Amino acid sequence: MIVTLIIVCEIGFWVLLAAGLATRYLLRMPRTGMALLLCEPLLEVVLLVATALDLKNGADPSWKHGLAALYIGYTVGHGHRTVKWLDGHAAHRLGGAPKPAGPPRYGMARARYEGTVWLGTLLAAAVATGLLRLAMWYVDDPSRTGSLESWQYTAWRAAGIHGLIALTYAIWPKKAPSETRPEGARGTARSATTRR
Repeated sequence: MIVTLIIVCEIGFWVLLAAGLATRYLLRMPRTGMALLLCEPLLEVVLLVATALDLKNGADPSWKHGLAALYIGYTVGHGHRTVKWLDGHAAHRLGGAPKPAGPPRYGMARARYEGTVWLGTLLAAAVATGLLRLAMWYVDDPSRTGSLESWQYTAWRAAGIHGLIALTYAIWPKKAPSETRPEGARGTARSATTRR
């Protein structure tokens, strides 16, 4: 049931997002569209309540409950940025707004951007860990909560790997391509002009 609910919540996220953006920009009803977009967190609340009820009704904590915690954490950490990014593109394509600027491509500006994205993953891991700890406390039987504990390590392992990737942008910042022509090309152009 929990896995099905996760899939339903994911589909519901995209359906609500599409409905909210279409209402805002195609139907020209910005308040109604915003109300639909603000309903997104309700999906996570439904999933959280369903997971708690499943545990309360005696279900053994399993990978499904751990996956639900990670899904909710990811939505908290990255959902707002995803909605904002899509809203900017919908405003451009459907509402005539200027094209949104993409992330920086080079140098320390890109490193800062990657660091900000990593902070979302860090928040996701913290939220997932909090939910998993609450579930472990709720079940109150260490012999049954081993799978939930392992999901905590999964969340922090993902945050650690993402952090290392983000760090590489600061250690080895990508340089912007040079806009000047090579010296030899300038010399060739000069000599061709001199001959004339």
